[in-house]
This record gives sequence, C-alpha cells and structure tokens, in this order.
Amino acid sequence: MAQKYRIYINEKVILITQTVPKRVERYQRIDAQTFDLKSFYNQYNGKPGGRLFYIISPDAKSYLKKVIKSNTLIEAAGGVVENTKEQFLFIYRNGKWDLPKGKLERGEKKKEGAVREVEEECGIKVSGLGKKICTTYHTYTVKGLVVLKKTYWYRMNYAGLGKLKPQKEEGITKVKWYRKEETGPIIRNTFPSIMDVLLKLGMITERAAPL
Repeated sequence: MAQKYRIYINEKVILITQTVPKRVERYQRIDAQTFDLKSFYNQYNGKPGGRLFYIISPDAKSYLKKVIKSNTLIEAAGGVVENTKEQFLFIYRNGKWDLPKGKLERGEKKKEGAVREVEEECGIKVSGLGKKICTTYHTYTVKGLVVLKKTYWYRMNYAGLGKLKPQKEEGITKVKWYRKEETGPIIRNTFPSIMDVLLKLGMITERAAPL
C-alpha cells in the first residue's frame, strides 16, 4: 500500500504521497525539493476556504521525517473514549467539536499522557487503555513561531457513571457522550485531523473532501 501522510493547517491539507492522489484536479502540486513548512504556513494560513495540496515523494515516510526534523515539533496525545452504552466522548472547545488531547509533559510516556489529558479535560477516570488508533499532524503558531504538532491517539473505555466536568481553563465548555449515529453535528463542525481519527476508527466512512 502506498504511503500517505497529511499535515493540516486549519482547513488546508498537505498530502505527502508516493502516488498521484485521486481527483488530482482538485489539488495543487508542491515541489518536494523547495517545500518549506514555515513559508507555506505564512503564505496560506488565514486565507479563506479549504485547499488541497500534495507532494510526491518515492519515500513518503522519509520525507515526512525530513519535514519534522526541520521544524519545531510538539508531541501530544489524546483518546477516543467509549462507555458501556457504546457512546463516545467529545469536547467542545473554542467553537469546535474536538477529542480530548494535550501536550505531553517532559519525560512522559505517550499512553500515560493520553490518559492524563482525557481525565483532566473531561473530569473522568479512564477505566482501560486500548490500542493506538493513529497519529495526526497539524501546524499552528506559538508566540509567532510556526510549530508542527504530532498527536498520538488511543482507544480508551470508561465504565463509570460520574458527571462529566469540562476543563474550562483550557477553553472547553462542553463534554458530551454521543452514539456513532448521533455524530452528524460533530462531523459538520470539527477539524480535518479529527475526521482522520474517526475514519481510522470506523466511526465514519468518508471524509468531506477527497484525500
């Protein structure tokens, strides 16, 4: 299977791939030799609408590693929590539906960080930690510095009946359980990277745009 990796800048997608993407007419090609993530971010961030870009590389994984190495990397972890009623936990933060996640602390293991962030942001005690779902990448700025965030996602379960408590100091105003068939409002107002997680988990069958 051909390697494909996605880096998100809000609604914009940079697809690093070994093969030409389907419906390539919707994409703009980026020269692999001259691509610079910082310059790209400064050029396209803030422009309205979603746009699709792609980079062709015979070794997409190695190319992604090169991009990571040449930028400031922040590692984070989070989870998709399922309860005994087959409901999934989502948070509402800064006007968007999201999944609980956060920056890893110094020396913290990925799985431990994922559980800690879920518990802090949602006010629950995770009952069990499952397998890794996927890894996502997105770019933003911190104090004017362009950074690349790498987020590790894990399956989790919750067997309790406790009241959910949003971590308001992190901009979270709602924490709610949703069944798979109830996630329409979330899908219409979430981030493309979250769609990747839901797709990998089988909660949705397609993305809003051909990637």
